[in-house]
This record gives sequence, C-alpha cells and structure tokens, in this order.
Amino acid sequence: MKKHILIVADGRSPTAQSWIKNILSSGYQVSLISSFPCEKLKGLAHFHVLPIAFSRFSTGAKTKGKKLENVSGTKKLVKRFAPFLQKFRYILGPLSLQKYARQYQKLVTDIAPDLVHALRIPYEGMLASYTPNDIPLVLAIWGNDLTLHAKGSLLMRFFTKRSLTRADGLTSDTQRDLSLAVDWGLNSASPVFCVPGSGGLDSDAVEKSQDFNNHFDIPKDTLWVVNPRGLRPGSVHQEVFFEAIPEVLKSRQDISFICPSLEGQPQAQAWIGQFEIDEGVFLLPKLSQSQLWALFKKCALFVSPSSHDGTPNTLLEAMACGCLPILGDIESAREWIEHRRNGLLVNPRDPHLLAQAILNGLDQPELRHHAAIINQEIIKKRASL
Repeated sequence: MKKHILIVADGRSPTAQSWIKNILSSGYQVSLISSFPCEKLKGLAHFHVLPIAFSRFSTGAKTKGKKLENVSGTKKLVKRFAPFLQKFRYILGPLSLQKYARQYQKLVTDIAPDLVHALRIPYEGMLASYTPNDIPLVLAIWGNDLTLHAKGSLLMRFFTKRSLTRADGLTSDTQRDLSLAVDWGLNSASPVFCVPGSGGLDSDAVEKSQDFNNHFDIPKDTLWVVNPRGLRPGSVHQEVFFEAIPEVLKSRQDISFICPSLEGQPQAQAWIGQFEIDEGVFLLPKLSQSQLWALFKKCALFVSPSSHDGTPNTLLEAMACGCLPILGDIESAREWIEHRRNGLLVNPRDPHLLAQAILNGLDQPELRHHAAIINQEIIKKRASL
C-alpha cells in the first residue's frame, strides 16, 4: 500500500502545488487541507478547506474558479489596508486556530495519514501543531517565517515555538533558518533538509516556456528591469524601489520597469504619482508561470529590495532565465549571490544605493553575461529537479 502524506498548505500557492505534484510523482498518496479556499487539485485522495487566520477574506481566495462574491467588499478593504491589517492578523490569526483545532484533529483522524507535512509556520504549521502525537509532523519553512513573522506578536512567538517543538523534522529554503529553528524549539537531533521552497525548479519547463506576450505595450527598444515581488509590507521594500526609479531615469531613459502582480494596487499607483514615473513603469496583472518565465528571459535585471527573505522562487527562476539579480544585502541572499560576481547586493532601505546598483547593472553588459553563465550553473547544481 502506498504511504499516505497529508499536506497542510495554501492550496492556491504555486509552491504548494509544486510540492504536491512532486510527491504524487514519487508514488505517494496525497491529501490536502488547504488554509485558503481553492479548487481541488487533481490526484488528491482527500481535500478539505479550513480558512484559518481569516483567509476567506483574502483578495486571492477563490472557489470553483470564481471570486468569493459574498465577501468582495471586505476584500477590497483588505487589499487597500493590507499593511495595517497585517499587524492585527499577527494577533487575531493565532487566536483563530482554536476555532479550527478540533476540526483539524478530526480530519487527520479520518484521513489517517502516515505523515503530515505543513508548508510554512504561519499559519499552516501552527494548525498542524495540533497533529496527534502518534503521527509524524514535518514542517517546511521559507521566506520570513522566523526572521519576521515569528516576532510579530507574543502569540506569533508562542505558536512558532509550539510548532517547532512539535515538529519531528524540518525542511527550509535557507541554511540560516535551519540554524534559527533550533533556537525556536526544534530538537537539534531532528532530521533537517535545505531545499528550494518549491522543491526545486523544472529547468526543462523554464527553457521551453513560450515567448512573452507583450500586449502591455512595453517598449521593445528599452532595457527591461523586473520586480515581481508584489506588495509584502515589512519585508520587501517596494517604496524604496519606486523611489529609486526617478534617479535611474534621470541618467538613462532607455529603461522600462516592469512589476507583475501590481496592476490595480492603489499603493503602487500612488507611488507612481508621487514620484512622477508613469512613463517608465508598467504595472502588470499576475502572470501565468510560463509567461513570467518568458518575461524574465526578456529582462536585464531582477530587483528585490528585501530586508527579510528566504530564497524566493522568483529569484531562482530569474537566475535560470539569465537576469542579473539585485537583492537586499541579507544573509539568505548571500547563500546564492556573491556581490559583483553573479549579482549585486545593496542596502534594501536606501533608494539612492538601489538606483546606483540598477545603473551599475545596466551599464555592465559583461557582468550580466558572466553572471548569467554562473547562475545557470548554480541552478543546475543546487535547484533543479
């Protein structure tokens, strides 16, 4: 009989979907408890939704392929005030777990998996900490789970420690977090494994991705700079990115700044107006995976001014596609990028330094060429499926 793995994750997430696909292809039986409303994925033995931490109000929550219309008004408010609501979610999100704990335990008992695998600590790993003790629990952490979210409130600290104390094993997308996890309660004797958040990059699929469909009228005779990180208050400093753009355009006018997933975002539109950069910035909708890869192949630079981060999947994808990475100079970034060798590292809170880094990257085609060769080899050795 096949071993049965229960995944606790955001079922909308491409990362979670990649994990599930890889586990299924390895011959395991897989079930999913999704923390967000979403469609059932193919191949699942069981599928349930537990909308913890008010996920039903997320702007991206879907069911049966459609937006949840009964909370559309609330979602608009959430979208507009997301940076402020995050602080309240750090308090109310952990409290919501009590409402779903018994329901979760009943589902686990009914599904009877051989192992539970929770992707991320907030809030999926926190819910999974209620897994019955006779069932092994493996957590996967990435991004800002320990460096940012765990410190968001006393309750976030408590449930982060509870989750890691309960865990029987851990995967992380950075070596940094494997070390930090022990400080947060993980048994130092527990098995650990460092692997990209998506489980690895399908390099063949990236290579075969179709041409970019440029129906956004981005000038073809400009150098393209992409920032696909969306709005991530407290970790990715998009306000710094937008503030750096006027200085770049003052020196060079042959540049287009492209921001997938920011179309219709009031905050991004406000920055464009504030810095008077509407001519050089393109706010795109969320792109399909293949179209995002195709866009990366057209871009000279990938920019992510993060002060808290793990190993973003978009970073690995951009490296595979030949973009020169410009990242915040933080420990997790230095696990992949050596300054001036295969990318540029910069203070993520300084718009002038970021502008200078962007100009340096654009002015050095040889650096971009050599970095692309190095990065594609790194991806092949460390991040390919």
